[in-house]
Amino acid sequence: MNAITAASAERLVRVPLGERAYDILIGPGLIARAGREIAARLKGRKAAVITDENVAPHYLNALVASLTAAGIEASSLVLPAGEKTKSFEHLMTVCDAVLTARVERNDAVIALGGGVIGDLAGFAAGIVRRGVRFVQIPTSLLAQVDSSVGGKTGINTHHGKNLVGVFHQPDLVLADIDVLNTLSEREFRAGYAEVAKYGLIDKPDFFAWLEANWKDVFAGGAARIEAIAASCQAKSDVVVADERENGPRALLNLGHTFGHALEAATAYDSRRLVHGEGVAIGMVLAHEFSARLNLASPDDAKRVEAHLKTVGLPTRMGDIPGELPPAETLMDAIAQDKKVKSGKLTFILTRGIGQSFVADDVPSSEVLSFLKEKHP
Repeated sequence: MNAITAASAERLVRVPLGERAYDILIGPGLIARAGREIAARLKGRKAAVITDENVAPHYLNALVASLTAAGIEASSLVLPAGEKTKSFEHLMTVCDAVLTARVERNDAVIALGGGVIGDLAGFAAGIVRRGVRFVQIPTSLLAQVDSSVGGKTGINTHHGKNLVGVFHQPDLVLADIDVLNTLSEREFRAGYAEVAKYGLIDKPDFFAWLEANWKDVFAGGAARIEAIAASCQAKSDVVVADERENGPRALLNLGHTFGHALEAATAYDSRRLVHGEGVAIGMVLAHEFSARLNLASPDDAKRVEAHLKTVGLPTRMGDIPGELPPAETLMDAIAQDKKVKSGKLTFILTRGIGQSFVADDVPSSEVLSFLKEKHP
């Protein structure tokens, strides 16, 4: 990893998916330029902006003004904040708002918010009129480096997380780094877990760079842009190789099988656990489980835990406030995971830092035994 200078304060990452290729712009001041960037790429002149009550007071007016100045007629819908908004009920609300705004296929649904808004608005964009244009303006670090890129959309049900949705690629992603300055430390740390994930998948040099430079990433500036751009490029590379998650794209789920089960166990209560925190715990568990199966050294798991703990992330199930259901209940959530195929458990395991792989047919008895061992 090389440091970047102020002169290169804006980055462009291209996601080359043929006719559905799109740009990810990363840099300051992009919300103010959003109308111009969108108008240059899309033929339509209407947009439905979907956001939430936390983001709207900060950025909605500026975005609408930018769209209006570019000749785009904008409507907006403000939803409750939080993971529970990813529901059938709110999906219906969004679809109705998009149709009421008379958004047509060449017009756009714009997601202004974190991963919840992006997943929900993207799902609506993928199904209204059998697909309209979609623009992501992610306002959390987690969304900027992960959920806004790649076209996975969806909602949660009582069966589990993200079990209903569609693949619907955005037409543009605008990652305005200025918005990250309004995030709480907890939210930024949660997003950082996904940044670290890219190093742990197959970029050990990037993970080592993060170990050395994480304070600069948290402080902002050039290191932050570098980390976001590297993460987006890593995700783009994987998405292009396997858009529909039939093979190597599953590697992006490192830590997520355990993490999603923990999110379900806390009923998606953000006061107890947010997604990135679940991923952090899940990545430690994945490395520890790999060591238990004699696939990797226990020292690798200790190194992962040490770094995530250093930046302030939870790394153990016992770090989650309140009681957790028994290990058997966590296993039920894992068995419902969307990565299960023909009833067989699929995990992302590792042979070391940056050496993750897809493991099919993992014995459920081994997983249950491991969960009982790690349960607080």
